[in-house]
Amino acid sequence: MLELSLEDQKKLRKVARALSSEVRLQIISLLSKQNMNINQLAESIGIPMSTAASHIKVLEEAELILTELRPASRGAMKVCTRNFDDVHIKLNTSKNYAGEYENYEIEMPIGQYTDFSVSPTCGMANHDGLIIQEDDPVNFYNPARSSAQLIWTRKGYLEYKFPLAIPPSATVKELQVSFEVCSEAPNHDHHWPSDISVWLNGVDVGTWTSPGDFGDRPGKLNPKYWAESTNTQYGTLKTWKVTEDKAMIDDIPFSNVTVDDLNLYENNFLTFRVGIKDNALHKGGFNIFGKEFGDYPQDIKLKVVFQ
Repeated sequence: MLELSLEDQKKLRKVARALSSEVRLQIISLLSKQNMNINQLAESIGIPMSTAASHIKVLEEAELILTELRPASRGAMKVCTRNFDDVHIKLNTSKNYAGEYENYEIEMPIGQYTDFSVSPTCGMANHDGLIIQEDDPVNFYNPARSSAQLIWTRKGYLEYKFPLAIPPSATVKELQVSFEVCSEAPNHDHHWPSDISVWLNGVDVGTWTSPGDFGDRPGKLNPKYWAESTNTQYGTLKTWKVTEDKAMIDDIPFSNVTVDDLNLYENNFLTFRVGIKDNALHKGGFNIFGKEFGDYPQDIKLKVVFQ
């Protein structure tokens, strides 16, 4: 998901300009079905190649599409790929936490889970290759898991414990967890929905339905051996947030769960769980990405705003 806000008006203007053209919207629509080169796009829309190239440049500058030069029968051709499935524009200004509030942030490597329940298809990989025998859940106990940069399972959950290194007298105003994630299908399948849930200290704070398992292009951070495979390549960066009055997913209100419901002051750690509920409508599994796989250079990030 592309996140936009009034805090970065230059980027917002670029994207707004890119989306203001009927031709550019047609290009995005065509790229939602398959990757295409500039000649194919020009022919499909009925415009000159030079005009198509100009529109592609605008979309590329707005980061709405990616382009890559590939060998062709005569020289090279520029192949275009849509970069995002969703665009979220935040029109309200963020709360100003400067001075009065403090932030505590920590990232957890995805292989540092403290509990799990997984089922085939399941496995994990890092920049060097598969690090356990695939589809054998017992191998999730293997110490090599600490180097994982991609973990997948068709059912179950992964659970982590984050230290809460904040003053004992602190009052938590907001807590958020963000990570890159998508569904888990054989190889990949963009039409493979999965209801992915997050629990904080055992409290269900929201379920996001991933539309699919993405593999139409290499992830921006993936090693060469993985980029050349037909496996899952990238996910969507999602944020679960709990404030003093509600819970949100990507700043969209989801439930009435509040920070008080999380019992944050009972322990000096936070238990975070991501998984698929037994009664989920779409049991499509999940892939979770570390900072060296997928599109986003981060692990599981926890941010706590406190007073």
